[in-house]
Amino acid sequence: MNKLVLGLALVFFAQLGAQETEVEKQIHSVLDAWHLAAAEADFKAYFDKMTADGVFIGTDATENWQNKAFREFSKPYFDRGKAWSFTSVERNIYLNEALDLAWFDELLDTQMELCRGSGVLKLVDGKWKIAHYVLSIAVPNENVTELVAIKKEKDSLLLRRLKQN
Repeated sequence: MNKLVLGLALVFFAQLGAQETEVEKQIHSVLDAWHLAAAEADFKAYFDKMTADGVFIGTDATENWQNKAFREFSKPYFDRGKAWSFTSVERNIYLNEALDLAWFDELLDTQMELCRGSGVLKLVDGKWKIAHYVLSIAVPNENVTELVAIKKEKDSLLLRRLKQN
């Protein structure tokens, strides 16, 4: 009896592991296709992979794009046939127990050199959709002092304005 229970448990956990692997493959596929759609300037394919209330956080401190505003900002780039080109070179995916919410981080090869993307996907009507994405420029620790000096003036002005609100 104990061997039967143990055997059934092993089969259950093996299937669960396989299910998670399949879910991870689906998420990789969505993210890779999303990046490819931008590289190919396919506006519809790109935004079809985001939720209706999706958010894109860009590298500039002022870039907190809600879906509608991000569409408006991005449209001219897509219309010119050249949006942006990001290729994931490393990605980690994490899932909740219900397998309907995922979060990830990735290193990207971009026109800005190495960047980091991170975000959240959720299962919407049986399809994985990007609900939130954050893009940041990866800065080597030994260059942080130089970077801070470069952005100090603009950051000071923005901080002053934000603190007044």
